[in-house]
Amino acid sequence: MRTSKRRAPLKHKKGRDMITLTDTAVSKVKELIEAQSREGHGLRVYVAGGGCSGLRYGMALDEAAAEDDEVYEFDGLQVFVDPASLPHLSGAQVDYVDTMMGAGFKVENPQAVSTCGCGHSFKTS
Repeated sequence: MRTSKRRAPLKHKKGRDMITLTDTAVSKVKELIEAQSREGHGLRVYVAGGGCSGLRYGMALDEAAAEDDEVYEFDGLQVFVDPASLPHLSGAQVDYVDTMMGAGFKVENPQAVSTCGCGHSFKTS
């Protein structure tokens, strides 16, 4: 199993760290951008209703930030988070893990009070 270093984020406008990506996650997103010929795109990280526990994580490549998005940068990769998702992602860390059981992005979220066994769904207090 590969371990990832935590990469320091830019600060949120109010001075709080809102979300971080590990070096491994940044590298994997850049690899996906190149493989899909989507140079100049960033990663949108969001929270939506649904899933076993009520909320679920989502990620997508996006051409540009919306006007009201928070924008973070990790080693040249822009990360966009919409205002509705910000409170649910405060302090969260996105990693990319590759184990014998499979590979994928994993979110460690201190805001989650419970999670589903699938790892993609969570509940906050």
